[in-house]
Amino acid sequence: MHSSSGTEEASSSSSSQPCFNGCFPSPLLATSHNNTPNSRHNKITASHQDFITATSSTLHPHTHFTNHESLPPLNHSYISFTKAFPQFPTTSQIDQIRDQEYHHLNHSNTCFDYTGYGLFSYAQQQSSCPATSQAPFFDISYKSVSLQSQILYGGHESEIESRIRKRIMRFMNVSEADYTLVFVANEVSAFKIVADSFPFQSNGELLTVYDHSSEALDVMIESCKKQGVQVLSAEFSWPNFGLGWRKLKKMIVNRREKRKNNGLFVFPLHSRVTGAPYSYVWMSMAQENGWRVLLDVCALKPKEMGTLGMSLFKPDFMVCSFYKVFGENPSGFGCLFVKKSCTSALKDPANATSIGIISVVPSFKQPQFHDESTVATEENEPKAVIETEIESEIVELTVSKLSIPSDGNRLGTKNGSLEIDCRGLDHADSMGLLLISNRTKYLINWLVNALMSLKHPHHENKPSLIRIYGPKITSLRGPAVAFNIFDWKGEKVDPALVQKLADRNNISLRSSVLKNIRFSDRNEEVRQRALETSACKVDGLGMGLSKKTSRQDSGVFVVTAALGLLTNFEDIYRLWAFLSKFLDADFVEKERWRYMALNQMTLEV
Repeated sequence: MHSSSGTEEASSSSSSQPCFNGCFPSPLLATSHNNTPNSRHNKITASHQDFITATSSTLHPHTHFTNHESLPPLNHSYISFTKAFPQFPTTSQIDQIRDQEYHHLNHSNTCFDYTGYGLFSYAQQQSSCPATSQAPFFDISYKSVSLQSQILYGGHESEIESRIRKRIMRFMNVSEADYTLVFVANEVSAFKIVADSFPFQSNGELLTVYDHSSEALDVMIESCKKQGVQVLSAEFSWPNFGLGWRKLKKMIVNRREKRKNNGLFVFPLHSRVTGAPYSYVWMSMAQENGWRVLLDVCALKPKEMGTLGMSLFKPDFMVCSFYKVFGENPSGFGCLFVKKSCTSALKDPANATSIGIISVVPSFKQPQFHDESTVATEENEPKAVIETEIESEIVELTVSKLSIPSDGNRLGTKNGSLEIDCRGLDHADSMGLLLISNRTKYLINWLVNALMSLKHPHHENKPSLIRIYGPKITSLRGPAVAFNIFDWKGEKVDPALVQKLADRNNISLRSSVLKNIRFSDRNEEVRQRALETSACKVDGLGMGLSKKTSRQDSGVFVVTAALGLLTNFEDIYRLWAFLSKFLDADFVEKERWRYMALNQMTLEV
């Protein structure tokens, strides 16, 4: 944790000071010459205020709910929602696709724990993967090769890998003339490979902009520290997690005084945990001051890669991830895009052999091509079924034996050529950026407004049940919200417990740790810091509460929900209705006894 005597604002009141904290939803606004800075600011402010007013009206302004039974029913809530956002019904194409291609989502978990992109639809999986098959669409094979060698020489590429690579680059709107796509096992592998291969020298620096813990980032930081690299991080003000732009700007500009191209700036366009937006301007500023840039696009909505910002700024590295089917086992792979002009600067292959670079190969039944070298990865990961030294021979044999007819619903062959039908990507392409962005904007802001409306009863000031971290209602926020539940006594409910109870209600949430927080020295924030960094432990799922205070620098443990392409209004209503049950002071205890009554083992948290 960090402390300072004052609160740093995320933007400046001066008209000449650019807004570095996500004030521009796209570079088009940031670079427009048709309006003066003051007129642009006034238009944006008016637009945001209108949006806030519309969002608040969906539950009637200043309405508070103190009992979960007092919530309006789903159909009434939807009517109010569409009155406030009359454009939402125009996104019904997404609902139709969900019903036709992802009907499993209507009968199983409501998913708020996915970020990334789905390659195929559930209907494809059902038609091309009968019950006897366990590996639909593709498998992966691990390679022991450096990043530079993979880019320069590549080696044998199966037809399916070539087709999927081209399809992804077209989907992400990335030019093959500018970038090379390297398939990696996952996001963690991508970050480690970049850290191991980046040409850090003396006085090298790593500068990151993350308001939450990240396994991938932790691995990168560990690798950089081993190389003697200085690790720097942006800070975020409490409690709204506004980016401390003055300090970040200073750290970026100071690079000019040192050796250029010896620093790596790692940057997302919005937080995948809090939904806080960040401007493209930061990436531009870093490039102007000699930093190489890694853009983390794992949390971007589909089609956001096609915005003007990507074509203007061209980061040195980009990382994203793809899973096979949304709402199913999320196994898949990561993608690392490397700008071709950076390749020669990467470390010598002899010093940077990386584990995590993979090949994408056709899937086939295990008995047909069984080999003693077959190995299984961790649970939920694809099977690595072909060793590097026999990959070429087996792949060619597999491709020649694929005889599944191409019916538009599956992988198959047609006229001797392997065809790839990535319907998950096709659906996003058919909807387009504007429709997807508007839909998620309406949904995430309604959810934020609904969560803030839940208040504890029997108190004069009616304290909030839920505390939200990061931006509240704003048209610029990303499709994720971080929050915690506080009981009627003001004690924080363990986020792990919230997750487990949500699972019982077929709602999948994630948890995370907010970090790099800069508290002020005001007494109220000192008290709040102590409360937020304490974990309220529940033994035996409701046997009793006992506080377990963690170190203050360990961050704030939170629950987080991320909305995706296929999220609908019923999904967010269900989440709101579930969380409202915590207004009942005995809800957790009732759940424990209900669970035991079903002869289930008590869950340990």
